[in-house]
Amino acid sequence: MRFMIIRKADQETEAGVMPSESLIAAMMKFNEEMVQAGVMKDGDGLHPSSKGARIKFSGGKPTVIDGPFAETKELIAGFTMIQVKSKAEALEWVKRWPAEDANGNVELELRQVFEAEDFGDALTPELREAEERMREHLQNSAAQPDAKS
Repeated sequence: MRFMIIRKADQETEAGVMPSESLIAAMMKFNEEMVQAGVMKDGDGLHPSSKGARIKFSGGKPTVIDGPFAETKELIAGFTMIQVKSKAEALEWVKRWPAEDANGNVELELRQVFEAEDFGDALTPELREAEERMREHLQNSAAQPDAKS
């Protein structure tokens, strides 16, 4: 089962305050533990919403709204993707989140990621094959160095 740990934004992350050396070290230690346990698949912090945009579609037409966005509680500051055997195991990992983050006052959200089998018959064999090809391509692309860097 895959889960996303969502690190909710707060006033500091939205102000662009960079983490301290001690928080970076604590997060690196936590991430290394998850990597060594084989559960962490991906994760990154996000720039504040002032550097982002929302795209709202109405009648199929996009409207772009530049950040920042007022409701901090609705924003995310980062994410971690993990793969575990159960929601209980995911929660055990989340409970180990470094206390240094936001001086121990951080809000996290745990959400399960849909898997192909969750879609039942709606994911036809043809669509399943296309999805598998796409995932394989993404994995191969991730393994290759970025030609633009």
